[in-house]
Parts: sequence; structure tokens; C-alpha cells
Amino acid sequence: MELRKYQMEAKNAVLKEWESGNKKTLIVLPTGTGKTIVFSSIVEEMVKQNHRVLILAHRAELLTQAADKLKTLTGLDAVLEKRDSHSANSFYPVTLGSVQTLQQKRRLAEFPKDYFQDIIVDEAHHSLAKSYQNIFEHFSDANILGVTATPSRGDKKILTKWFDSIAYEYSMRQAIVEKYLVPIKAQLIPLKLDISTVRINNGDYAANEVGSALEPYLREIAGQVKIYCKGRKTVVFLPLISTSQLFCDMLRSIGIRAAEVNGNSTNREEILQDFENGEYDVLCNAMLLTEGWDCPSVDCVIVLRPTKIEGLYRQMVGRGTRISPGKKDLLLLDFLWMTSRYDFCKPTILVTKDSKIANGIENKLKKSGDALDLMDAEEEIEEEIDRDLREQRERRLAEELLAQQEKQAELLDPIRMALAIDEKFFKSYKSQGNQWEKDKPTDKQISTLKKFGYVKAVKTKGEASYYLNRFFKRQEQQLTTLKQIKRLKKYGFQLVDMWLKKDAEKLIGLIADNGWKVPQNIDPMNYVP
Repeated sequence: MELRKYQMEAKNAVLKEWESGNKKTLIVLPTGTGKTIVFSSIVEEMVKQNHRVLILAHRAELLTQAADKLKTLTGLDAVLEKRDSHSANSFYPVTLGSVQTLQQKRRLAEFPKDYFQDIIVDEAHHSLAKSYQNIFEHFSDANILGVTATPSRGDKKILTKWFDSIAYEYSMRQAIVEKYLVPIKAQLIPLKLDISTVRINNGDYAANEVGSALEPYLREIAGQVKIYCKGRKTVVFLPLISTSQLFCDMLRSIGIRAAEVNGNSTNREEILQDFENGEYDVLCNAMLLTEGWDCPSVDCVIVLRPTKIEGLYRQMVGRGTRISPGKKDLLLLDFLWMTSRYDFCKPTILVTKDSKIANGIENKLKKSGDALDLMDAEEEIEEEIDRDLREQRERRLAEELLAQQEKQAELLDPIRMALAIDEKFFKSYKSQGNQWEKDKPTDKQISTLKKFGYVKAVKTKGEASYYLNRFFKRQEQQLTTLKQIKRLKKYGFQLVDMWLKKDAEKLIGLIADNGWKVPQNIDPMNYVP
């Protein structure tokens, strides 16, 4: 099979982690970027090394998809470990295992502990559950690869606390930029849905209470769907089967071709195929289609099941992010959920976790009234924030400069004035008529003057002594050196001979860091440290 660049990078990263001793590793890939393709390629590689590989999943659809994809991409057949199907001692090196079946002690007992050398866990955010852990404990020496769209879980347990490493991570942003997923446009619907009384159960909004709170608004929401989803293939996620069925009936009553599927639907596969073929415009479900279902032509998603779980939210949105012929983008309808709790997932979580940027995008959505590309909106808000920060810095600098200018009189105190290095500094020496003053300067005097940066010739010992005395007093006052003065005057700075040495050092450092150019926000003519 021919892998995309990031898929090859993910595969190689996993193999490297295993080789380095990190036996339990993760790859994080957003929905629609080919996680099954990646782990199928890894399975093929390990089979070439005479390994037996176990692919674990918790739903029949995932097992069926994995088997089909593995066969199509690699030519490898696999045996099922599920209900009446037993795989121990099979000729096939790859086993597709149902977690619910394999975690049973009597089923595990059929396998030697070293039967599998590698275990692949699809939808790895489930892997901390006891059913998975029972299997991992039995095959304790096996390499484990977890594949997920997010390493966080609803119960706040973090996968990385159990896994040794994240071998590779590919973000939704990267996938959209590189055109492996479609851009996401969010549309805020100004319909206020009150869920303020809904309780939190097991880390998320209680589904039955969300359903009850939602029902009074379903007819209004159906009307909004007719307006905003026209011409789009739409999937709606709802909290309960009864709510999903009721909403489907309401959509049909206003002339929308809608269908509903749930875990009890006897004709589920037929409905899904008809939806994919265009027989229906809207498909309603009670969280059934978050995993194990792909329909790339879906270009509108409505989340009517508010959630605090980022992974679940990303899975719902991911049903519409795949690329498909003629598909330009995904429209994500967002409603105003009225609640005092603001930790439920919103469209902004797909592009940023910075609260300031997220708030900016949400305000932009409220003001716009139209669908906005989330990544474009994020970039605009980032630019606005950067611009505001620059303006704040410039205002603060201007205020500081003004304050320093007002303090300039304080800086020009008598001591500094007396020690200023100007023309008077070098012309104010007058001999007192002593003989020693008329003698030639000593080598030590000349050497010390040079250390202070004064290289002009002095004719007498008295003259040298006078200058040295002034330089020593400047040194005591910690004023600028001659070298600093010359450098800063070269750039046009004023009164630098009366600055403190440390201030000059700081400014020269800024100029040096800027490629020996004065930073744009500094005006040499008016600058006062």
C-alpha cells in the first residue's frame, strides 16, 4: 500500500518506540486521516517478522471495517475471536478480537501468554477499561499500539499515564492545512437552549436529562435545519433514541427527507446505505454513529448532545471532515446552550485551547450571523490580539518615555553635571604651578587612561592626574564609560555621559540583539533610561 507522508511517519515512529523498549505506545490521528490504514501497514510489517497480531475492538462494525481494510490493503486474511468463533491455533497470523468475548477468563485460557507478540487497540480511549486490561495482563509481554483521535477520556483519566509514550501525533489543523480533511465552518444559531438544570453524571451531562430539556425546542430546531442545511448531507447527534425518533418525525413533518437509526434498528445497514446514496438528506441518531461509520460525503453536522468530553465531540464532528468529490467544507451548526457551566465543548475547541482566542472566535460568530471558517477566524483573532499587544506596548513605552523626560531634571543633578564628559571636561585643567605637574606623565598614568578609553595625548603629569581623578569619580558614581558614550552617541542618543553604566549596558545589549540597529520603538533623540 502507498502511505501518505504522515502515515509513513506514524508507522516508523511506532516501530522505533517498540524497538527502543516502549512496549505500550500511542498514535493520535484525527478522525478521517486513515488510522486503520496506518495500523494495517504495521500489522503487515509484523507478520513479515513471523509475529502473531491481535487487533482489538469493542464493536462489531469496527471489527468488520478492520478486516475489510486489512484484506484490501495488505491481502492478509484474519480470523475472528467472537462468540462462536474461536481463533486459538488458527493458521492465520492475525486475529480480530471482540473485547467483550476475549476478556472472559475461559476464552483467555485458550491462548498461551506468548501467543500474540503485538496487540493493536482501535479506539484506544477505551483501553483503560477493565475488559481491555484483563487482556493486556494475560498477554503481558506483547507490544501494544493504541490508536485514538484524542488521548483524553470523559472520566478524566489520561491514557498517557498507562501508555509509555505517544509515538506520533497528527493534528486536525495539520490535516486541514495539508488538504487531507476539509475546512470547518461554524454557524451560530441564535436559538437559546436551556440546559441549566441538567446534572452531571459520570463526568458528562446526563443523557436522559438532556433529552428532556431538549424536547421543547425540537420543532424550532427542525425549522432552523430547513433553513441552514438545505443542499447539505446532514447528520444529527441526539442524546436519546426517543429524542432522535421524535426529531426525525418533526423533520419529516416539514418536508425534509429524514431517517433515523439506532442500536435496535433491524434495517440499519439499509438506511445507512440509502443515506449515502442520497435517498435522505438528514440522518438522526442517538450517539450510534460516533464510531465505526464512515460516509465521506457528509458535509453538515449538528451536535444536539452537549458534552464535556473532547474526544466524543471530536468524534461527532469527525463524521463530516473527510474529503469527498465536490465537497468544499463541513458546516457545523452551533446552538446557544444556556447554562451556568461553561466547560462543555464548542466548535472553537477544534482549533484552539487558548481561552482568549476562543472567546474572540465566539464573539465573531455572534456578530457575523454567517458561517465562518474556524481556522480563518482563529488567525484573524490572533492578529487582533497581537496588534492590541503591540499597541499596548507602544502606549506603555510612550508613557514611560514621557515620565522619564519629566524626571530628566532629576537626572541632571550637580554631581553628574560636574562629571559630564564634554568639552569643559578636557579644557578645564589649569596647572597650579607645581614642578611635579609639569613633569611627563608616567607610564602607569597613560596605561590607566587608556583603560578608561581616553587615548588622546596628555602632556604633563598634572593633566593626566586631573583626568584620572575625574574618571575615578565617574567610576564611583557608576556613570557611563567613554566607550559606551562614543557608541551611543554614534546612534544619536543624547546626554549619554550622564547615564548610569548599567542603563547604557542594557540599551547596547538591545541594539546588539537587533543586529546592531536601534529597535523601532526607541527614539534616540528623546530616549531617557
